[in-house]
Parts: sequence; structure tokens; C-alpha cells
Amino acid sequence: MERIRAFSRRSLLGVATASTLATGTPVGAQARAGRVLPGLDVLLGPKRALLTGKRVGLITNPTGVTVKLESAIDLMARARDFKLAALFGPEHGVRGDAQAGAAVADRVDARTGLSAYSLYGTTRKPTPAMLTGLDVLVFDIQDIGARFYTYPWTLALVMQAAREAGIGVIVADRPNPIGGIRVEGPVLYPALASFVGAYPIPIRHGMTLGELALMMNTDFGIGCDLNVVKCTNWRRTDDGTKTGLPWVPPSPNMPTIDTAFLYPGTCLIEGTNLSEGRGTTRPFELIGAPFIDAPALADRLNKRNLPGANFRPAWFTPSFSKFQGQLCAGVQVHIADRAALAPVDAGIAILLDVARHHGKDFSFLPGDPPFFDKLAGVSWLREAILAGESVDAIKSRWQPELAAFKLKRARRLLY
Repeated sequence: MERIRAFSRRSLLGVATASTLATGTPVGAQARAGRVLPGLDVLLGPKRALLTGKRVGLITNPTGVTVKLESAIDLMARARDFKLAALFGPEHGVRGDAQAGAAVADRVDARTGLSAYSLYGTTRKPTPAMLTGLDVLVFDIQDIGARFYTYPWTLALVMQAAREAGIGVIVADRPNPIGGIRVEGPVLYPALASFVGAYPIPIRHGMTLGELALMMNTDFGIGCDLNVVKCTNWRRTDDGTKTGLPWVPPSPNMPTIDTAFLYPGTCLIEGTNLSEGRGTTRPFELIGAPFIDAPALADRLNKRNLPGANFRPAWFTPSFSKFQGQLCAGVQVHIADRAALAPVDAGIAILLDVARHHGKDFSFLPGDPPFFDKLAGVSWLREAILAGESVDAIKSRWQPELAAFKLKRARRLLY
């Protein structure tokens, strides 16, 4: 991937004059009192002047919809006061039809006839040729709230490309579906930066994509001309079950809100030879392998009394990905209390148990560095799991960096 540009004093000094913040509240019939509206509704309503008379490039996917489930692509393509000139798609593509990790090619969007450039193919950063003739880039994608989801890093590269091209970026913000309060996990070491984590933030960051954009622009020195259009009436305590907004799967393996809640912990399974449930109807909720004793694993995990989580013995046969066509045994993670759930704890507890009781069969995937280390953001977590450290001991090791991040985070919160 393109290397994220390092922080520089010069670029940071330019942010104060180059970056602006759109924070208007919808008025009139467009918004009922107290109703949560995504930033897209605000941008196409009271903040529409940000687009008027401009040629617009839109970075989006199927989650780019209004509160009425109207597509941003369709609405912008019909606009007469500005011109939608190009589309850009992240991992899974503009229409969300590509599986995880699959390269996506540039194409012509069949519905609009516009060029749909891929930012998850031969290039992950918009090229100057892609941006020729554009006045502004609009980024409207639902994030999940976990560092290893790739959409924030697509946004970072879009912001870099926009700064280099001298055009602005508008982020149409959306609520964090797993809430904006809890922050969990180790902070990424810069040496492990990748497309599943490019900047030093923890696994669960508790921020919206707009807030992350402000942090990347200022604290990490991108320094583009940035506008964040806030969603309205969202409170940090409101997760995706309380906003009233419809759930549109942000990617093929994120089918439900429960999947999103568990993802910050169970995505760590991807860095091992265990199945994380891809190829089933419950990815990141079903965890297992052919060599696991399902009832014994569930019993041991339930005895840990992990907050907000229960474990049920489960058997499943993935239709693709790891152990395709093979019967796997393991657990389904059930959420008993979303507010109490600590998904990173749960993911680590599963790995600790399997490493201890199935050490001859269990392994971390090879690599230099191992993929697990890229997901975790640190190398010591893998080593601590193999050493059999307790969850509490492991958590204590990331607290100093996490505390420092929280102070930085507090300066960028919009809600």
C-alpha cells in the first residue's frame, strides 16, 4: 500500500488555516426533533452550499444512504446545482459486491455511467489523473469503530491525495455503531503500520470517522482542506441499536449490529489458523476449527465470566475461507449486554484458551511481521498469549499508551 505520510511540523501549521468544520443542524421539515440524521442528509440539505457549483468525486459504498435509505450516488447524480463527476470505491467496491481482500478493478458504474475508480486494487490512493477536473471529494461510508477496518485508511489516503491536488475533502459523518464511549486494546506501534492500521490508535477507538479525520489531519499531519459535516442528534452513548438508523451491512461479512460489536475482539482470530466464521451466516460470532472440543471450550470460557458475553458450543462448515467444506467445532459468542461487552477481552480469552488446550494444533499465521501482529498493532500480544498470561495482565500492559491516546482523542470529539 501507499505509505501514510509522516507527521511534519510544516503540514500541522497549515491545518489551522486550511481546515474548516461544518457543524450545522438541520432545520424545518427535514428533521424531526431528536431524530438522528447522518451527515449525508445534512450535506444535501442545510450544508448543500458546500457542493454548489462544484464537480464532485464521491467515495462511498452501499452504506452511503440517507435516513430514508436513498443512495448518495443516485441523489448526487440527479443534482442540478453541482456535478457528480466520478465515483471511488473502498474495499468491497462502490456497490459492495466484492468479498474481503479481493482486488477490485476500475469500472464504469452501470447505473450512472460514471467512472468508478477502485481504491482497493492496483492503487489504494487516488492518482492525479483520477482527480483531474474535480473540485472536492466527498467521503460517505459507515465505519465500524475498529482500527483494523480498512475504511479509515482509505480516507487517510484520500485526504493525502486531495492535499497534494489542492482540492478539498468533505466527510459526511455517521454515528459509531458500537458507541462512542468505550476505548479498548493496544495502541498501534508505528513499525507495524499497514492497511489494517496506519496510525497509532487502539483497536477500539470510540470515535466517528469524522473525528478520526480531524485527528489524522491535525495530530498526524495530513493537513488537507477538510470539512466534517456532523450527523445530528447523536449522543456518544447511543450505539447503532438506539439511533433509529437502518443497518446496512458495511461489508459482506458484517451482516448484523452484533457482528460489529464483536469484531474488535474476534477479528484477531483472522491472524491464526482458527476459523473466524467466514463462510457462514455468522462471521466473527462463530469461532472454531476441526480440532476443538466445542463443549469443553464453551464451558471454560463461560467460567471466566467475561463481561457481556456468553459462549455456546457450536459446529459449522464454512462454505469458503479457512476450513472450506470441513466440519469445525467451537463456540458462538452471544452478546448478553452490549454496554458491558469488552470484545477485545473476549477475543484474547478465546485465543488464550485454545493456545493452552490445543497448543499442538493451534498456530498464528506466518509472516514478517505475522498478520496477527498487524491486527493487534503490537508484537508482544502474540507472545503474551503463547506465554499464557492472564487477560488482566495483558490489559495492564497497554494502559499507559491507551491513557495517552485518550487525552489526544478528547481534543477531537465532536459530539
